[in-house]
Amino acid sequence: MRVLLVEDEERLADLVKGGLAGEGFAVDVAHDGRDGLWMATENPYDVIVLDVMLPRLNGYAVCSKLREAGNWTPIMMLTAKDGIYDEAEALDNGADDYLAKPFSYVVLLARLRALVRRGGSERPVSITVGDLVIDPAGLRCRRGEVDIALTPKEFAVLHALARRPGEVVSKSELLAQAWDFSYDGDANIVEVYISALRRKIDLPFGRTTLMTVRGAGYRLEAA
Repeated sequence: MRVLLVEDEERLADLVKGGLAGEGFAVDVAHDGRDGLWMATENPYDVIVLDVMLPRLNGYAVCSKLREAGNWTPIMMLTAKDGIYDEAEALDNGADDYLAKPFSYVVLLARLRALVRRGGSERPVSITVGDLVIDPAGLRCRRGEVDIALTPKEFAVLHALARRPGEVVSKSELLAQAWDFSYDGDANIVEVYISALRRKIDLPFGRTTLMTVRGAGYRLEAA
């Protein structure tokens, strides 16, 4: 799952990003409202964590502008302001949830998963490709009735492919979806995770559903 975190407190942003990355989220960070608005407009995200008190453009304005533009990515407002009127203003501007600082990381994680599970109007609770079922909110995968244990990063790569079944997804697109915006490592890391996924979702079941399209990318097909 891909998250945009818009938070001007850099230490807090680093802590939240590190925690979410450990849970398998790919996290992009913006430190002011205008950059956050631009990133939310230019990139697909599963959920946005948005501070209210931001430089250049406050979180209420960012949320309102996204909704006016028809962007219904789930948004959680994260702020030090905890009055009932602040919460009402956040929801009135189109936010889906609200969490006041200081907050419990366990609660933040649970609420983010709940937002992803509810998703926007076009997001199903789970993704089914043939008999392969991917549950984005629960980070679970199964083939038929058999559960498949995946690492968070393996799940992120599979999720990116499952969202576009039957289509070719390039290596650069997988990097953008399963890693974060600033990743500048070896792009061949994708091949490592594709091989690991094949060993888990295909080989034990005698299937060939995760295909390499030479020179173009990868495709996940129904059986």
